[in-house]
Amino acid sequence: MARTLLLALAVTGLQIATTGSAAADPHGSHWAKLRVCESSGRYNINTGNGYYGAYQFDLPTWRSVGGQGRPDQASPREQDYRALYLYRMRGWQPWECAGKLGFRNDGDGRSKRVPSYDDSAYIGGGGQPAPPPPPKPKPTPPAPPGGPKPAWPGVVYAYGDCAAPLKQFQLRMNAYGYGFTGTGCYYDKTREAVLALQRANGINDSGRLGPKTWDAAWSGKPPR
Repeated sequence: MARTLLLALAVTGLQIATTGSAAADPHGSHWAKLRVCESSGRYNINTGNGYYGAYQFDLPTWRSVGGQGRPDQASPREQDYRALYLYRMRGWQPWECAGKLGFRNDGDGRSKRVPSYDDSAYIGGGGQPAPPPPPKPKPTPPAPPGGPKPAWPGVVYAYGDCAAPLKQFQLRMNAYGYGFTGTGCYYDKTREAVLALQRANGINDSGRLGPKTWDAAWSGKPPR
């Protein structure tokens, strides 16, 4: 009788261990932080820079993990699923923000195991409407064009964003002859400056103002 009970418990334990989301997948808080850094948590974002949705997929990457249409037009549940799919194929490598946040691959990073929708249900979107963007950071006085580098604001800015740190960046770029008035809004002229700075410093010319581009504005090579 005791052997039968132990066998039943062992079988039950095996079933529990092999169902549901994989324990090795990243914690939900990692995905939440990644979304805030990549897109301010906006599942429906499309700023016209070739990157879409909460996880800022470009179209070739989206399609490589089976995505259809455009990422920003997909449901949050679908975007969460494709993000986990990409993580299992390539780990955190596709996301610049993951490196900035100090994320490290765990047991399922690059495991090549195709997830199910149940595996990705814990991530956060779950088919619900896109969450509202987080509050904008409090304005800080802009640094003079030739002054010391201000601290990285912790947000990746893209076309259409408006924020006080963008004004700091614009005024810094005036040292290179751009002639910004310091509106603090990311439009065509700011994108031109970001791309020129990225190309001059060997940074991936994504058009997004991330930590490497921010540092280059004060410490890198001047844009050509």
